[in-house]
Amino acid sequence: MKFGLFGINHGPCAAPATARVVAQAAEKAGFDSVWTGEHIVLPDPQVPPSPVPPQSPFIDSAVALAYVAAHTSKLKLATGIIILPQRNPLVLAKELASVDVVSGGRLIFGIGIGYLKPEFEAIGAPFDFKGPRTEEYLAAMIALWTMEKPEYRGRFVSFGGINAMPRPVQKPHPEIVFGGHTKSAFSRAARLGQGWFGFALDYDATARCVSGLRSACEQVGRPFDELELSVTPRGRVDRDLVKRFADLGVHRLVLANRARSEPELLQFVAKIGDLIPTV
Repeated sequence: MKFGLFGINHGPCAAPATARVVAQAAEKAGFDSVWTGEHIVLPDPQVPPSPVPPQSPFIDSAVALAYVAAHTSKLKLATGIIILPQRNPLVLAKELASVDVVSGGRLIFGIGIGYLKPEFEAIGAPFDFKGPRTEEYLAAMIALWTMEKPEYRGRFVSFGGINAMPRPVQKPHPEIVFGGHTKSAFSRAARLGQGWFGFALDYDATARCVSGLRSACEQVGRPFDELELSVTPRGRVDRDLVKRFADLGVHRLVLANRARSEPELLQFVAKIGDLIPTV
């Protein structure tokens, strides 16, 4: 089992000095990765299904990961997730290629399609066709990252006669991880991803998602074992929980903590670090 730490760009880690100290502690403790969350804007006042108050700070994922990259050497740096249909795919491709370059090839590109309509409206991004738009944006980004003469012609994005350097260090491109708990999300992971990320799931919900992912892989003729599964679990993290999730086929637990201060978060990292060598 691998262990990731969720929230390296918000909560206490919205303070850069805390993000640096926590990332270094996580690397030393044996965590393999740190993960960001994303909301470019938040509804004010907070209304369901908005997950956090509008005053909650979120450092931009690319900026946060580039900063952490400068202060670590081995940690993988994951967007968990970026809401892709809200972004200009070519601008984002440049930003993430840059993160992969400055980190020496440590980026994991986690993708979601989003669900907060007020956020889309404020940004000026269409709320319809989020799934097809996401898939097309990803294809355009991969074209920019991998083609000698990048070109893409689609319904939502079209370009040619351009180039963008530098390319990502990882070849052919950074690992693609899809988030989401729906049949469509499972399909995107099976068809287009190297991994899947499930956030805030208990054991039973994770089991249902794993079953859905297996079915999605069968439908496209892909071996299920090719997908790396990462989950942020609900519940107390101990050896029993780790074993139960591992038995489901989960490869990484991306742990979140409600710590409100740097000392509390460092205490949590140290506690999990004591667990890591034994699992």
